[in-house]
Amino acid sequence: MSTFTSKKLLLCLTLFLFIALTAGNTHISHTFRGKDGGGAGGGVERGVVGLDTRRSLVDENMQNSSLILAEERTRRKDPLDDFHKYTGGWNISNDHYWASVAWTAVPFFVVAGLWFVIFGVSLTLICFCYCCCPREPYGYSRTAYALSLILLIFFTVAAIVGCIVLYTGQAKFHSSTTKTLNYVVSQADTTVESLRNLSGYLGAAKQIGVDSVFLPSDVQSNIDTTITKLNSAATKLSNTTEKNSKRIDDGLDSIRLALIVIAAVMLCLAFIGFLFSILGMQACVYFLVIFGWILVAGTFILCGIFLLAHNVVADACVSMDEWVEHPTAHTALDDVLPCVDNATAQETSSRTKDVTYKLSSMVDKVINNISNLNNPPPQLGPIYFNQSGPLLPVLCNPYNADLTDRKCALGEVELQNATQVWKSYVCEINTAGICITPGRLTPIFYNQMEAAVNVTYGLYRYGPFLVDLQDCTFVRDTFSNISNRNCPSLQKYSSWIYIGLVMVSAAVMLSLIFWVIYARERRHRVYTKQFMEGTGGFQVQDKGA
Repeated sequence: MSTFTSKKLLLCLTLFLFIALTAGNTHISHTFRGKDGGGAGGGVERGVVGLDTRRSLVDENMQNSSLILAEERTRRKDPLDDFHKYTGGWNISNDHYWASVAWTAVPFFVVAGLWFVIFGVSLTLICFCYCCCPREPYGYSRTAYALSLILLIFFTVAAIVGCIVLYTGQAKFHSSTTKTLNYVVSQADTTVESLRNLSGYLGAAKQIGVDSVFLPSDVQSNIDTTITKLNSAATKLSNTTEKNSKRIDDGLDSIRLALIVIAAVMLCLAFIGFLFSILGMQACVYFLVIFGWILVAGTFILCGIFLLAHNVVADACVSMDEWVEHPTAHTALDDVLPCVDNATAQETSSRTKDVTYKLSSMVDKVINNISNLNNPPPQLGPIYFNQSGPLLPVLCNPYNADLTDRKCALGEVELQNATQVWKSYVCEINTAGICITPGRLTPIFYNQMEAAVNVTYGLYRYGPFLVDLQDCTFVRDTFSNISNRNCPSLQKYSSWIYIGLVMVSAAVMLSLIFWVIYARERRHRVYTKQFMEGTGGFQVQDKGA
């Protein structure tokens, strides 16, 4: 292979590389644009916990509406639709979306194919000429020799730097994606725990009784229905979260391992190829050239795949930002982290308020009709225990009969400190359970009322949580936090991997060419020196560059 032919091959491959970099930079710069024409900013990536149920909406009109996420950003050519612009927005369950985003990686696939074909044909011609048309080398180009050595060193160093960028990028990207995954899983786990705790409080409310006074049977029946729905929703969310988080975690580990192996193999290939070239181990060089030829093609394909993934991540970040502005619209993010079914959330909220109201009313009924009864005759039996002393303050009911919020009246004790206040009204009793000291509560009554208040307060505390379930606040907060805290690092480090892969692919590709050129020039140089020594110092003319 002549020096001129080598230069032509180098020129062609450099041109293809330039095309790939130009196309790649176009897409990656688009990724880091602030806000698209569609409105949302470049936020964060997300998508982890799946759930089959769709988001139910509070308003019937909104329930029938849908929002196209990242519509402007995802407007790309769709090869499945005769290359018309894709208009469906970010939707990982849509084949047209994947086809359109895959089209952004086509330049790298084209470069990989052209490299594989052109360099393969070149290697075949070299082997054919070397085997079928052998001729003795004569002379050599000092310029070509020196230049090929300098460029070989330069591209070897570039490959090493690319491997370092790739390795560092994958480590930071894996850490960032793992943190994002753990955050989303923790949010889902917190919701599951709250649902189960609420179910436990409702179950305890059924058993609560003060002086044999219990909740009505119809209320207890409604509680059973609500508990069943809560446990079903919690179990489904928990199982789906666990399954999807394990699948995604395994995928992240596989990507990390693949990138580490690629970085290590490319680094070894660049270094060993350089070493073999310098030492003149021509057979080993040609073996590495064949191995590197295939590996570089595969790495360019991987560049395209990771550019595709990078754009999907950036699309998802923009989608989350837009969804936060329209949290009740039906979108593709329903398949990622949906709101709890609104009907279930509303029923649970209503049932919880009803049970809280009735428990508070039950306690106040016991206080007014039994504890604060003055001088009851002993013939009244269970309601007589010689109660006396200052009247026991009634419990503040947080709701009215229509379950609207109610402010505490003067003299009422609030749920959070009622048991502490009532403790000073407990009397000492004899073996018959009759007070022998002034007081309005026996220890048994106090324990029953304490249990009732604790359950009531527990149910009341979950009011804000149930409101969050109804208006999707917990999902909106999750996406907002990911957008603000995780997305920038996800985009940054995915670009590091993309850049590292491009650097390694290009540097090793060009190193392969200069392995061949330098090996040829070195062989000619060695032959020329031997020829000169054999002819007594006869000078052979330099061929020039």
